[in-house]
Amino acid sequence: MLGKILISNRGEIAVRIIRACRELGIPAVAVYSDCDRNSSHVYMADEAVHIGLSAPLKSYLDMDRVIKVAMEVGADAIHPGYGFLAENPLFAKRCEDAGLVFIGPSPKALALVGDKLKSRQTMVQAQIPIIPGMREEGDPEKIIEESEKLGFPVLIKASAGGGGKGMRVARNRAELKDAIEAGMREAQTAFGNPSVYIEKYLTRPRHIEFQILADQHGNAVHLFERECSIQRRHQKIVEESPSVALDPELREKMGATAIKAIRASNYTNAGTVEFLVDEDRKDSFYFLEVNARVQVEHPVTELVTGIDIVKQQILIASGEKLPFTQPDISQRGHAIECRVYAEDPERSFLPSPGRIAFLKEPFGPGVRHDCGIYSGWEVPVHYDPILSKVITWGEDRETARIRMINALSEYVLLGIKTTIEFSRALLSHKNFIAGDTHTDFIEKNMSGWCSSSGNSDSVKVALIAAAIAASRDKKPAASHSVRRREAPSPWLTLGEWELFGGR
Repeated sequence: MLGKILISNRGEIAVRIIRACRELGIPAVAVYSDCDRNSSHVYMADEAVHIGLSAPLKSYLDMDRVIKVAMEVGADAIHPGYGFLAENPLFAKRCEDAGLVFIGPSPKALALVGDKLKSRQTMVQAQIPIIPGMREEGDPEKIIEESEKLGFPVLIKASAGGGGKGMRVARNRAELKDAIEAGMREAQTAFGNPSVYIEKYLTRPRHIEFQILADQHGNAVHLFERECSIQRRHQKIVEESPSVALDPELREKMGATAIKAIRASNYTNAGTVEFLVDEDRKDSFYFLEVNARVQVEHPVTELVTGIDIVKQQILIASGEKLPFTQPDISQRGHAIECRVYAEDPERSFLPSPGRIAFLKEPFGPGVRHDCGIYSGWEVPVHYDPILSKVITWGEDRETARIRMINALSEYVLLGIKTTIEFSRALLSHKNFIAGDTHTDFIEKNMSGWCSSSGNSDSVKVALIAAAIAASRDKKPAASHSVRRREAPSPWLTLGEWELFGGR
């Protein structure tokens, strides 16, 4: 078993990994940038080390610094979470060369599937259907040439990453040049690699992915599917499992194809094989990509299968065999996840950084809340604006949906704009209730959405008053040096508190 793990990430995924480490009895080391010095993951970890400036290239993407810190604190492994260095084969190789275990696929497998173009080439050799498009890198002129051969609309995608970063739709040649340039800029910022390519853009498919676990002993299983069709700007915001679009026969066929894709890549650890299912030919699906890391939406799979994916990642990296085979795994009930972003859905999802004046988390039967935020925390402008994830489970889809609406109704987050109310409206829409969830759902059903609640609600006014008082209190800044704690305490994140005149 691994002895100590450094987590080279931040936010809710860093908190999630810390919790898995605790259950396994493994000390967890957090890293943080300037603007993250008072973040939850810093306070929860057994140790925390400052690694640089707020800009990702000067901290979380600084391979030399991350590896040096891991060596200094005596870690024997690095968990990259998602984003930043999670799918960078050079970083995985640098870890290997330094004698550190990279909790993810091997550098060679990562090079095959982490690079989206190499991944497409691998799948073609394995006779897995892919979306028509480029199979090798090209400069902007080559991309324009290939787009005209393929026909518009086309989708520009980052070669080195996922999560919607670097993705742009070009519906004609006039839009193409700006889309390429914007995609390259975003890819450079998110992954440190500006390479992009194109695929044919399918206008109304369903986005369905299969979670995979593969150990170092030749065993691989899938944990069934997640439907992730509800997206805005090609970034998922609502996910569910199982998908209402799959029947048992198609589910078995896609699961077997996902395993085939993983075996073709000699892939180990956790990964996700993503497909698009054609609306017109519901039994036809196309390989999209392999996301070579833990996914933001992994909790919906955990809730319907009962398998802790992050713990399995750590156990696989430790050399353990998978404790189950495919026949041992089944789906039970239905799970839905809503991502909560610091964005203003009434203004085209503009980022909404700032101080969280008040936070009341949702609770209740079948409700899970993964987050890295608290009242008084400052949401930075430098990173992805995801704040938290609300996940609900029920015996059937309708129970999970109603639990989600109730959980979002109880979720109070004041001081910044969020997507909470938008998600509640989305899950109440008749087409979502009917399971008519395609990738154009938001464009078709939620365009121009406006909040129906006013700001004059008396309860909100009272909460804002309390939040303003509470926000006067600040926590002590984290040290720039390596720190050790006897045991993490939730009281460390509170500082002085004040509510309705009491203290």
